[in-house]
Amino acid sequence: MKRFIGILLIAISASSFGTLAIFGRFAYNDGMDTFTVLFLRFGIAALIMTAILVLRRESFPRGRILAQLIGMGALGYVGQSFMYLTAINYASAGLVALLLYLYPFFVTILSVVFLREKVTRAKIAALTLALAGTALTVGPVSGQIIGALRAISAALIYSVYIIVGTNVMKRVSAVQSSAVIFASAGFVYGLLTFVNGARFPASNAGWLSIMGIVFIATIIPVVAFLTGLEMIGPVNAAMLSTLEPVVTVLLAAWLFGEKLGMPVMFGGGLILVAVILLTRSELKKAPTDKIGI
Repeated sequence: MKRFIGILLIAISASSFGTLAIFGRFAYNDGMDTFTVLFLRFGIAALIMTAILVLRRESFPRGRILAQLIGMGALGYVGQSFMYLTAINYASAGLVALLLYLYPFFVTILSVVFLREKVTRAKIAALTLALAGTALTVGPVSGQIIGALRAISAALIYSVYIIVGTNVMKRVSAVQSSAVIFASAGFVYGLLTFVNGARFPASNAGWLSIMGIVFIATIIPVVAFLTGLEMIGPVNAAMLSTLEPVVTVLLAAWLFGEKLGMPVMFGGGLILVAVILLTRSELKKAPTDKIGI
């Protein structure tokens, strides 16, 4: 029963993360801009995570660890989230979600270069499938090249963010790290919103979209993932998390009528297969924490 609950929680987490691009599209349709959306997302999420931190009686990180977490939020997460949410202005939500899932392969490359990780046959096979899948996914939609490039940039920035956070996460909990990262990202986007002018939701529907981003696409998936991770382990959790782009594609097709041709779907399938191969070989080493997308 415990294992079943863990699997269910990870599935809920992946499905919730998969709604981010969908809620983002609704927020844009209500007249909001990227800076305002991300300011509200991280600002409100930071308040909630801080409240959880207080309830858990955990202290805020200090010294060098605090500085590194602030850098991860103010630079890494700001860059990744900005590229991701601006990408859906130029490309379909499904395509953006699929390309974001190139980040495990960028992490592999960076790990080999900077962390001296060994390259296995499974990694080579996964990288080959990923490249082939990317070519098929991007090729048929050349008119969306700007969106595709921004989505790939988001994946690359997120990869650097993960590499930097590898050692940091050994010294703090996911709640501590999330509170600081969300707060620092919210502060940066607050400044950008102030400079560029705030474009808050114009209707109740817009505020519902923001609440969806905060709770369904941020808070719920983080809590569900960390709880399920303890029950089923990192390998199964990572494999189940590949449901995220699939959920985004299905929701985009249902809500927005987006149509992805067979080459795009096949390319996306190759990317997901590659992710599964890589996570099987890479995440058997040690448990990891997921601190938000």
